[in-house]
Amino acid sequence: MQRRKFIKTTGTAALGFSAINLAGAGLFIPGGSFISQRPPIEKRNFTSNAVEAKIAEVKAAIADPELAWMFENCYPNTLDTTVEMGVLNGKADTFVITGDIHAMWLRDSTAQVWPYMPLINADPYLKLLIQGLINRQASCVLLDPYANAFNKDATQSAEWNDDEPKMRPGLHERKWEIDSLCYVMRLAHEYWKRTGDASLFDAEWQKAMKIIFETFRTEQRLYGESPYYFIRKTSAMIDAPVFGGTGRPIRPTGMICSMFRPSDDATLFPFLVPSNLFAAQELRHISDIFKNVLNDATFADDCSGLALEIENGIRKYAITPHLGFGEIYAYELDGFGNQVFMDDANVPSLMSLAYLGIHQPGDEIYKNTRRFLLSENNPYFLKGKAAEGQASPHTGKESIWPMGIILRAMTSTDDREIVNCLKMLKATHAGKGFMHESFHKDDASKFSRSWFAWANTLFGEMIIKIYDERKSLLKATF
Repeated sequence: MQRRKFIKTTGTAALGFSAINLAGAGLFIPGGSFISQRPPIEKRNFTSNAVEAKIAEVKAAIADPELAWMFENCYPNTLDTTVEMGVLNGKADTFVITGDIHAMWLRDSTAQVWPYMPLINADPYLKLLIQGLINRQASCVLLDPYANAFNKDATQSAEWNDDEPKMRPGLHERKWEIDSLCYVMRLAHEYWKRTGDASLFDAEWQKAMKIIFETFRTEQRLYGESPYYFIRKTSAMIDAPVFGGTGRPIRPTGMICSMFRPSDDATLFPFLVPSNLFAAQELRHISDIFKNVLNDATFADDCSGLALEIENGIRKYAITPHLGFGEIYAYELDGFGNQVFMDDANVPSLMSLAYLGIHQPGDEIYKNTRRFLLSENNPYFLKGKAAEGQASPHTGKESIWPMGIILRAMTSTDDREIVNCLKMLKATHAGKGFMHESFHKDDASKFSRSWFAWANTLFGEMIIKIYDERKSLLKATF
């Protein structure tokens, strides 16, 4: 898709608007001249003084000029190009497009702003932006908890109008993905933990959390079939579940069924393990809020109880000795004993469990699983002339995802591995100064999605993590 027009907001005029188009920015000039890929200040959607200060601080510590240039381009990309702020129903409202698609994914929108969360207490306008996104996400859940992506308002036409069942106005896509709702809980909890501000947890937000709980409970499918199905007229076999959009048979395990992965591809088997681990974590986070802030012990116990049911199911069905790696996590399963061993470069993934805080890098089962994921036994770990890294069925059998390389670096405890990841990321941005969705394993000039804000800001988050924990690595040139 071509880059689209979007709304401009700045930190000093948080509710002002003007339209821009960012196509045709300058590129890296071989020989060492680096032209900024950021839009001019007056054309940025949002400017945060705290983010600009962090860019200056971190960039000054990066010895490699190309890597420093990539960081400066990527880290602020969500704020520069994708956020649209305003007021909705008397409350702050933030709509975050994913990049080259003018729609908001619940998953992507949280992930896109996540690298800025440590700075929200230093910038009231950035804090307001996050408040608006929490409000918007709650309203999305109330509109349809099974949807993964939303339009800004009901007047915008849906790209997938022929999907079945017919979508309500305001929906962009209705693919049921556990992680979409997990990201809603993740953002709200992180905001509260960092700020101590519980003012956003009003009746509407509480209703949204209870709808999330009921949706998870329904999709355990303990007592019957789900009301959810999804049919799309498409030639892509991974674009809809089999059997009339209902997915393959399952035997209840206590885990939650997900018809789609974080990649928006249909699951092979409905119990998607990393998303269930993510759900258990975030249910406990919401239990924390309802117990300690909202004084609703009953619902808090419901959430923690469901988390325990999910974890018991994972322990019983998802952990298996495999190919000499010891006990590792399966990626998907059906409760009948069938399992899939692989990973997908999106988040949540098995690789990302340490990034999400579900495991520590040194946990035995995580170490075993990670070794498997980085081996030739993982069908979606590719090695080519351009790089090696995790792939996704979403982009076929020959394309590596920069996001997978970034997550490998962020979950590593080995300096050499981290440096190797930096070298590969520097070598595969095709001179653009941004991360792409994927690139061909043998030729990085063949890539998908030139404007993918999540991957860009995740790259920035990785650089900041290295700066905070292993600053000496940034003193090298690659």
